[in-house]
This record gives sequence, C-alpha cells and structure tokens, in this order.
Amino acid sequence: MSHSEVSTDADVGSTAFVDSDRREGDHEASSLQAILINRPRQELYAFWRDFRNLPAFMENVKAVEVLDDRRSQWTIAGPAGADFDLVSEITQDAPGERIAWTSTEGSDVDHEGRVEFRDNAFGRGTEVRVFISYDPPAGVIGKVVAKVLQREPRIQARRELRRFKQLMETGEISTSKAPDAAPRASRHF
Repeated sequence: MSHSEVSTDADVGSTAFVDSDRREGDHEASSLQAILINRPRQELYAFWRDFRNLPAFMENVKAVEVLDDRRSQWTIAGPAGADFDLVSEITQDAPGERIAWTSTEGSDVDHEGRVEFRDNAFGRGTEVRVFISYDPPAGVIGKVVAKVLQREPRIQARRELRRFKQLMETGEISTSKAPDAAPRASRHF
C-alpha cells in the first residue's frame, strides 16, 4: 500500500468572482487581485471613476489629468526616476459595477485594465477586483527590473488595493514611514 501525503491547502475563492468573462491579458505582465472593502459599491465606484483620485492610493501614479469623459492622461513613475506618460481611454463603463480601460496608441506604456465592484456574497461590503496587463518599458529587461524593484503588476495591484481599502474605510492610508521631523533650532549659543 502506497502512502501519499494529503495536503490541507485549498485554493478557495469567493463565488462572487467566478465568472465566464475572465481572460488573460494581451501583454507581457498581468495580474488579477481582489479585496473586500466595507463600503457601498456605488461609493467605491464613484471614487475610482474620478481618476484624479488614483494618485492618492497608487504609488506609481504621479498625476492624472482628465481630458474628457472617456480619456485621461496619466504620469507614471518608473525605475531610476524616469516618468512615463500614457493616455488611457475607457472601453467599458457600467456605473457601480465595472470600469475597463486601455492605453491609446502613442502612449509610453501599452496597457489595459479593469476594476469590478460587486456586492459581497455574504452581504457585507463590496468585493473589488482589479485586472492589470501591460508591456513594461524596455521589454524583458524592464520586466526583470520591475520584479527586482517589486513594481510588477501582481505586487503593485495587491499593495494598491490594500491602500484603497484603508483610504475608503478609514479616510487615511496607514504607513510605517516616520513623519518628517520638525526643524531643529540652531545649536550655536
């Protein structure tokens, strides 16, 4: 009789996120992350839909300028202090449910993404799912640099969702960074 190890690890996901429209991204780097936020779905959608709010919780997004109701210009912080610009166009907008976007031709970064807002299956809060797919600048080398600097989509999306949750539930983003010290007086007597 052979002995096989039995694993207690389970790959468990919320039934609210089991759907037929899941697809992989068309780009080099992709990520799908989800989080539960204890706020109404419409409130979360409205905050995210005003893209000028995104730099408040997305570390790499330096600025977003809304060009019209479908397009916005983003400035993204890249490695080694480089900035990248992209114009993002909304491809799908279902109020209170989903926003999908893609970068337009001529942008520094070719990318697409979507955010979905769904009532939690157990009646508490909103499940937020974010999908990001992009081609890193500098190709394979850029992908390696992003991974080393922990700026790959999987890590970034998880961190950004955690900050979004904190901001929406508490009104601030907690950090372990020490506050800037007050100016010190001159020590000359």
